[in-house]
Amino acid sequence: MPHDTTLIGTIVAGLGVAFLMGALAHRLRISPIAGYLLAGVMVGPFTPGIVADTGLALQLAEIGVILLMFGVGLHFSLKDLLSVRRIAVPGAIAQIAVATALGMMLGLWLGWSVEGSIVFGLALSVASTVVLLRALQARDMVETEKGRIAVGWLIVEDLAMVLALVLLPAMFGSRGDEGGGAGLLQSAGIVLVKVVGFVAFMLIVARRVLPWVLHWVAHSGSRELFRLAVLAIALGVAFGAAVVFDVSFALGAFFAGMILGETQLSRRAAEETLPLRDAFAVLFFVSVGMLFDPKVLVEQPLPLIATVAIIVFGKSLAAYAIVRAFGHPNQTAMTVAVSLSQIGEFSFILAGLGVGLKVMPPEARDLILAGSILSILFNPIFFTLMVRRSRADDVPEAGVPEGEAPTPCDAGVVLIGYGRVGSHIGGLICGRGTGLTVIEDQKDMAAAAEAAGATVIVGDATKESVLRKAGLDTARTLLVAIPEGAEAGAIVRRARAINPKLVIVARAHSDEEVDDLVRRGADHVVMAERETAARMAERAMLAGV
Repeated sequence: MPHDTTLIGTIVAGLGVAFLMGALAHRLRISPIAGYLLAGVMVGPFTPGIVADTGLALQLAEIGVILLMFGVGLHFSLKDLLSVRRIAVPGAIAQIAVATALGMMLGLWLGWSVEGSIVFGLALSVASTVVLLRALQARDMVETEKGRIAVGWLIVEDLAMVLALVLLPAMFGSRGDEGGGAGLLQSAGIVLVKVVGFVAFMLIVARRVLPWVLHWVAHSGSRELFRLAVLAIALGVAFGAAVVFDVSFALGAFFAGMILGETQLSRRAAEETLPLRDAFAVLFFVSVGMLFDPKVLVEQPLPLIATVAIIVFGKSLAAYAIVRAFGHPNQTAMTVAVSLSQIGEFSFILAGLGVGLKVMPPEARDLILAGSILSILFNPIFFTLMVRRSRADDVPEAGVPEGEAPTPCDAGVVLIGYGRVGSHIGGLICGRGTGLTVIEDQKDMAAAAEAAGATVIVGDATKESVLRKAGLDTARTLLVAIPEGAEAGAIVRRARAINPKLVIVARAHSDEEVDDLVRRGADHVVMAERETAARMAERAMLAGV
């Protein structure tokens, strides 16, 4: 029986080659993103061998953007967004203006029209959602002040690009028409009305309906139905926002996640979408690589160097200067600058629209695509350099005398995770007056632990630096209360290496997890099913059964 396997072939080729090149990149101690981009070049139409469907790959990548922005929204409250508006709004607008001006000057130098040069500069001004968020999440920066500024900045850029995508056809789609100025103002007014309408709808209607739906599904007891509801909300709201209100998929998904993030089910919703977020984020980088034509490296070397310089240095220096001008510290300015030193999905859309309207020459699109590839490759390197510089600056900025290291927490008991199980453990320990340090990566749960009297470290417990900051070197006991077996195993292994005398107690959900945790160094492993069975049998014996 014949079948159309274009979609299956694209997914298989994309994920399969991405796995091989990502593993090679990891082996060479470079960012896996470089491997994913190279995988896209290998399966793209400009290189021999397997050729995946570019159109399908771009649509699959859009799903990755939706799920990623939804996940960020789950950890990003409206209060966080409003708290950075005074720097994010004027900062993003000023940075867009600077980058657009630099791109326009390059375009004019290359002999393009003024209109085409402006569109080219505009495409260089907006950062990639996926790259920025992946970089911040990998370094636990999303919920820090500098992370909130970077995400808020990104939201403002997205809104600006939505406005540009609507105004460009109105400006250049029908040249020579009378009343162009009036039509342009009308188009701008319609866009603003739709954006305001979308925000109002999400804050007034969706804020009441979506949490109610998710709670109803959660009480049904079906994990499969809950997972399906989360995905339906994320994708449905994003698609509806684009179709009805003409805003981007990413912005719609972000607001959906932000609304659900105010509920008690936000952590569970984030966990359910994590595997799909990771898989489709990989397809995003593969799709970017598929658009890259290596010939541009030979045919336009000098314009390409200038384009990359504007993306990596020009707009980053502008962002750095703007953040510093608003009185924020050096580390915050560096984080925002490095986060924005790349371009991505909106740039491709603007490039395609500019060429389609015959405003911008096709070679400008090639420079934008090549500049995106190279800037995404450089971005992890700049982040690594920035993190090293930040660590060197941590001591003076924290107010610790120069030459002295910050003192870690003096903890007798360290608890990983303050969820349903961890909060009960923390309540019992704090109630007895025993010193307790909690490591938690969710700010609402971290606040609950702090309110209970524990010392709280906000961060990823799988990282050695976070464990040491919690005082694991001198602690007596480590309690691993998180439900994820793979992460628990990594924590136990690192904790045992840090402190061989530490007593480690972990939880598990299967015999395989018990064996794995013991093999990695846990002294005691509590399996919920076994403990439940033992208590029920004990009650039955006391009742005279």
